[in-house]
Amino acid sequence: MDQPRIALLNAAHEAAETQRNFRRELDADLEAFHCPSGELPDDFRYDGFVVTGSRASVYWDREWIGRLKTWVGDAVQAGVPALGVCYGHQLLADVMGGRVKAMGEYELGYRTVEQDEENRLLEGLGGRMTVFTSHSDHVVEEPPGATVFARNEYGIHGFRKDRTFAVQFHPEYDMATAESIARGKEGELPAERIEEVLAGIHAENYEAASGVKQVFDNFLAFVEEVRTERPEEAKLPDGGR
Repeated sequence: MDQPRIALLNAAHEAAETQRNFRRELDADLEAFHCPSGELPDDFRYDGFVVTGSRASVYWDREWIGRLKTWVGDAVQAGVPALGVCYGHQLLADVMGGRVKAMGEYELGYRTVEQDEENRLLEGLGGRMTVFTSHSDHVVEEPPGATVFARNEYGIHGFRKDRTFAVQFHPEYDMATAESIARGKEGELPAERIEEVLAGIHAENYEAASGVKQVFDNFLAFVEEVRTERPEEAKLPDGGR
């Protein structure tokens, strides 16, 4: 079978690094759209879609965020498998009826996340995971009917509802991206905090966190199952857009 066709909804303002990271980790036919520039797919003829991280907040009043929410909501309604990462996690929660709030602080650096229960997206990863995090908003209430499958002291780190999966942490980051993100917080966080995070970005922690890259293979395996189970036309609501 040919590679699954995935729409990469790139919500990062600086698109290139984010796109490169996801292209490296997703073994799929990716079609990228830079959402802050107004780019979105014309229809739902994809085997799945991924919403990336962003420095934006889902509750900001921005035209591109409103348009992205509309497309994502329609795609979820159409049954297109979805994966949200960080901002994407929050946006999917918001679109599906959950609640997102500012934390009043940053979760930044390599952290530990606990898997609440066995879940398809985290299959093979065990109950305790090292992940890289960078966020100051969080999902405080999952969508109605969703199952929370990962969390830590900062709150919800993963949920699933039907064909939608979402994680707060960043499985796509390499060490260079992690360092760039940490340095980008200069002026927002005390210098001592940033230096502490930078000191933790080393080969041992990166190796420990690399296991969660499995979420991409697990998501694509799920996408393959879905596309073999349903006819092509079932992807489109009312004939598509």
